[in-house]
Amino acid sequence: MEVIRTVKVKLDVPDERCDDLHQTKNQFLHCANTTAEWAWRHPNDYCVTSKQKAEKALYERLRNETELTANLVQKGIRRAIEATKSGVARLKKGDKTSQPHFDAWSVVYDKRSATFHRDHVSLSTVNGRVECDYVFPDDPEGTPIGEYLLNEDYEFRMSTLQYDRQTESFYLHARMRRTESDEQSTTDSSDTKHRTVLGVDLNVDGSLAVTSTGAFIGNADEMNHQRREFEKNRGSMQQAGTRSAHLSIQSMKDREHRWMQDELHRVSNRILEEARDHECTHIAFENLTDIRNRMAGAKRFHVWAFRRLYQYVEYKAEMYSIKIEQVSPAYTSQRCSSCGFTHESNRRSKHQFVCQKCKYELNADYNASKNIARKLLKRLHSGQKSSSGGAPCQCALTSGTLNLNGDFHASVKTTAEGESTDKPTTSVVGY
Repeated sequence: MEVIRTVKVKLDVPDERCDDLHQTKNQFLHCANTTAEWAWRHPNDYCVTSKQKAEKALYERLRNETELTANLVQKGIRRAIEATKSGVARLKKGDKTSQPHFDAWSVVYDKRSATFHRDHVSLSTVNGRVECDYVFPDDPEGTPIGEYLLNEDYEFRMSTLQYDRQTESFYLHARMRRTESDEQSTTDSSDTKHRTVLGVDLNVDGSLAVTSTGAFIGNADEMNHQRREFEKNRGSMQQAGTRSAHLSIQSMKDREHRWMQDELHRVSNRILEEARDHECTHIAFENLTDIRNRMAGAKRFHVWAFRRLYQYVEYKAEMYSIKIEQVSPAYTSQRCSSCGFTHESNRRSKHQFVCQKCKYELNADYNASKNIARKLLKRLHSGQKSSSGGAPCQCALTSGTLNLNGDFHASVKTTAEGESTDKPTTSVVGY
């Protein structure tokens, strides 16, 4: 099994070589944008999504137009083709999209265009190689740099060079890979192993993520507000039309992206903490396909955020041998997690759920998260070899666990899950 981690490390670039890196970026983006213009043929024709066809048509031309090494030209072409593939996939779903365009400061390096060491890196540029030392914290122990970049168990893979205009600093986003043997990575999957599922419901407002254990994580309203503020400021600067405004807009895009990534990392860490605290073996999310069509108020920004959050939880969960799976979203918001009665009138409002049959009342997002957990629970149970034996399956709830038979096991001295209103306390909500 492969374990992949990305480590961000600042580079100490010699002052006289900074311009070489900027020129390398300009020519790299030229390769990507030239390829995107050539490959994107909608609506008059089919778009080209074959890397081989693109390289055959453009490689020689771009080698002549730039001073890049062969590998960097190929990486620029492939970046554009990957973006074109994503655009075609959105078109097939009926979403609006347009030709990919690349303007963010970014260059992709692998072991042919860069030589990675534990304390420095050698990067290919338009003017030969440049060697840059890593800038380490005073005590890297316990940081991603100490745990992955300086760890001999991890090897360098394809990495990305980025530039922070605000601080005028270069950063390497190094992808580190560790390969575990089957013996190391195989967890105890025998019939005696308990399987406990944590359900996670994602939202476009209120709390970004709500778990079946009653944790309300992240603030979707704040993310929406920040997004609107960034868009408003960009709109004002675009009206100016000056070069200074253009540079400020790009800097703002970078700052917005960093802010969003940091927030999503915090939310993913909280979700993993909930799973570990309740000794969960699985985390269940709703299937994110076509989420804009079925979730009121969902925009492309939310789709990106949900998918990125899922990816963060997925790769971090590998470290703890927790499996991440998606389930069908059908009726998770209408079904009563206590008695199973399903009807659209159960949903009193966006965040209030009252069962019309058993009068069970709780937060609607919390109810949905428990239904999401139960769906994966049923799938795991149906996959057992016999109905009479196998691994016990259960949902992780606020005050204990619940199995498919409806048997509740309290983890603390409290009322049974089905007898409480499950309204989260302030200490649980955190906001």
